[in-house]
This record gives sequence, C-alpha cells and structure tokens, in this order.
Amino acid sequence: MDGERVTQLLQEIRGGAAEASRRLIDVVHTELHRMAEVRMRSERAGHTLQATALVNEAYMRLQVHEADLEDRAHFFGAASRAMERVLVDHARRRLAQKRGGDAARMTLNELDVATPDGAPFDALEIHEAVEALERESPELASLVRYRYFVGLTLEQVAEIDGASVATLKRRWTFARAWLHARLDT
Repeated sequence: MDGERVTQLLQEIRGGAAEASRRLIDVVHTELHRMAEVRMRSERAGHTLQATALVNEAYMRLQVHEADLEDRAHFFGAASRAMERVLVDHARRRLAQKRGGDAARMTLNELDVATPDGAPFDALEIHEAVEALERESPELASLVRYRYFVGLTLEQVAEIDGASVATLKRRWTFARAWLHARLDT
C-alpha cells in the first residue's frame, strides 16, 4: 500500500475535500480487511463478529477522527485502537448477555506470549494490561496493539512505524515479559 497516498488523502480530508474520505476507504479497505482476518483467526471458535463487520465498525469509529490523522502510521495506529475497542466492546456485550458467564478467552501463543501453563487470558484482562502498559510506554502499547489486536508481523509494524525490525524485536521481547508479569499476577 502506498503510504504517501494515505497521507495525501488525510491532508485532503483536513482541507475539507468532500470525496477524500471515500477515496481513503478505497485505498485502505483491503489492508484493513486483511488485518481483521488475521485478528479474527485467533479468536475462539464460533465468534460472532466477522472480519468485515470488524473493519466496518472500526472504520465508522475512525471516520469521526479522520481529520485529526496525519499520516499512514497515525492512521493505522488509530485503526488498531479502533479494532481493539470494537473487540473489547463485543466481549463486554457478550459477558453482559451471559450475565457473568465465561468471557471470550484467547491465548497469546500466536504472538510468542505463552503462559507457563498454557491457560488462555480473558480479552478484557489483555485490554486492561495494554492500557496499563500505555501509561508506562505508549510505544510498547502500540506495538502490542498492532501485534495482538490487528495481527501484524514485526515487519509490517516496521513498515508502518518506520522503526527497524531489530528495534521492534527488542521492544517485543520487553513487551512480552511485561505482559507475562502483569497477567500472571
């Protein structure tokens, strides 16, 4: 995907161009859908939210703030946050419907964040851990969101963030250790 094109369209949106928002979704939709499909593959079997619905709902939330987004990295950072909120809201609604029943359970194994006993973490626990991490290190929280809630590889995050893969590997090692310490307590 052409990062310069995304940045140009965001500038047009800030400038008030009426058709820029529609053109932006045309440019980013395939990538957002691919990210959502990767993310949904790690959800529990029978999850009722589909990748297309995740993209649509996340983009609707994102459109409200389009004029505030500066470039491709900022856009996809906001998209990962929007997808996270959609998934967390969906898990909360499910919990409310079950009146305290089992929360959606997921593991961090696909991200090399395995628990010592292999037990899955609750989606809301992961969200709360990432929120706590953000207070300490917004960069690490962003990396976890890209990896966990959007399903990006380190190489894809490097392309969006502009950081080297080696730097992201070091950050990811620290973020995994931080998550283990936070979630194992």
